[in-house]
Amino acid sequence: MVVQTMDDHALEEHRRLKDEFFATHAQSPITEENRAGFDGLSYYAPNPELVFSVVPEAIEHTDVAIATTTGSERTYTRVATATVAIGDAGVTLGLFSTGHPGLFLPFRDATSGTDSYGAGRYLDLDAEDDGTVTIDFNYAYAPFCAYNDAYSCALPPVENWIDVPIEAGERNPTSVT
Repeated sequence: MVVQTMDDHALEEHRRLKDEFFATHAQSPITEENRAGFDGLSYYAPNPELVFSVVPEAIEHTDVAIATTTGSERTYTRVATATVAIGDAGVTLGLFSTGHPGLFLPFRDATSGTDSYGAGRYLDLDAEDDGTVTIDFNYAYAPFCAYNDAYSCALPPVENWIDVPIEAGERNPTSVT
């Protein structure tokens, strides 16, 4: 595992475009009546200590039934694990395939339910040509169900519950619902 450098400009542009999407797009999870007062999401300050370049450890593919916020289940395929060092803690996380390109990393951490969305946050990961994956928690986001009860979102499996705070990415969205 290698700590990776951050591209602050790319992160700020990503956040600007997401805020614009939430404020104006027809597919925004923010309801139309709440968009008029929407002035952007709340984010943690960029944290370069929570950016990791890792080579995921391939594992036997296992289908996992994951509960959702509406009580149903979705099946994802656990395809790899990745270990990162957060503070003094080594954390191993399950990485999942959703049937789309890339890997899906749903997680909860010590900020869930206080500073960040209680049901957890997500990261979407892409493998580089050399097989590495960048896990940049600055891009952690709350699923659409955090903003609108009409959505059903996967809950992070217990294996991806992190005991330490991940103070990066999107903060608690309760002010925009």
